[in-house]
Formats: sequence, C-alpha cells, structure tokens
Amino acid sequence: MTKIFIINGGQKFGHSGGRFNETISNETLNFFKSNSNFEVKTTNINDDYFPAAEVEKFVWADVIIYHTPIWWFQLPHGFKKYIDVVFTEGHAKGIYKSDGRSAENPTINYGTGGMLNGKKYMLTTSWNAPKEAFTLPGEFFNQHSVDEGPLFGFHRMNAFTGMKPLQSIHFHDIEKNADVVNDLKVYQNHLTQLFLN
Repeated sequence: MTKIFIINGGQKFGHSGGRFNETISNETLNFFKSNSNFEVKTTNINDDYFPAAEVEKFVWADVIIYHTPIWWFQLPHGFKKYIDVVFTEGHAKGIYKSDGRSAENPTINYGTGGMLNGKKYMLTTSWNAPKEAFTLPGEFFNQHSVDEGPLFGFHRMNAFTGMKPLQSIHFHDIEKNADVVNDLKVYQNHLTQLFLN
C-alpha cells in the first residue's frame, strides 16, 4: 500500500479564498481514497498543526503532494512558515540530519544530509500568469519553466531532504481565465498516469 501525504498550501489571505487549491486538494484526496492501494493523510496549512505531528507525516509517507498558489513568484507566507517550522522540527527527527558536509572537507557534499531518501514528491501550482509567459520569446519569464525558474529553490529544498521529484503540474491564468472543469480533467489524467499506469 502506497502512503500519500497531501498538503494544501492554498492560503486564505487578502482577496484569495484559497478555493482553487482546496478544490485540487480535495480532488487529490478523492482520487487516492477511491483506490484501496493507497493510504492518505492530509494537512491544510490554514488549520492549526503541531510541528512534531507534521514531521511524522513526512516520515510516514511514500509520496508527499504539495498544492500551492504562487504569490509574487514565491510560496504564500503561511505555507513558507509551515515549511520553516516543520522542517526545523524535523532536524535529526526524520527530515534531515545535517547539510551533508564534514569538518574534514567542508567544501563538498552540501545538500546530502537528508533523511527522506527513497521518498518522492509531486508539486502542483496555480498562477495568475498565463502559460505563455513561460514559453514565448520576449515574455516575462524568458522561456524558463516554472520548475527551472521561479520554483527551482523549492525543488532543491526537497532534494536537500533526500526526496526525488515526480512530474509537476502547473495551472495558469487562474484569476482571469480559469477553466476549472478542464483543469480537473487534465489533473485526473496526470494522477492516473503517475500513480495507476
């Protein structure tokens, strides 16, 4: 049985009600609950959480699934706080033991002290930016993808813990031209390809 930990990082703040990420998170939960080969735990960063219990979820899981909107090209502050608090709690308790270097040779092996080796993670993001902002010459992101551009640091953070990435999926133009019905179809196919095929 594959153990799945779903994190809803869709923060409720300002004009954002976190509805899209809540919808995607619920779709993820329903997808895995409908198949007896999976066991699921969840966290919503808007709810109270206990850092030690969250560390236990990371240690327990085979796959962590992160859902987050992107605000000002970064994670929302509530989700970033969650990661800062939980990963710090996880020092020598299952997330990482060190930065991987030794006193004898401090210039090499940085980023190899993770304790989540053998685990995988998947990332979904939602953007106001259209996908063309990442793909067309002369557009804002200079033809850098979400994963190799704005979210590069997020992926290296997970590598620091020892986890390996599954294919990300990114939803674009959510504020002005959302097509949630189609997005959910695309997302269902994405989950099916990754976890059932």
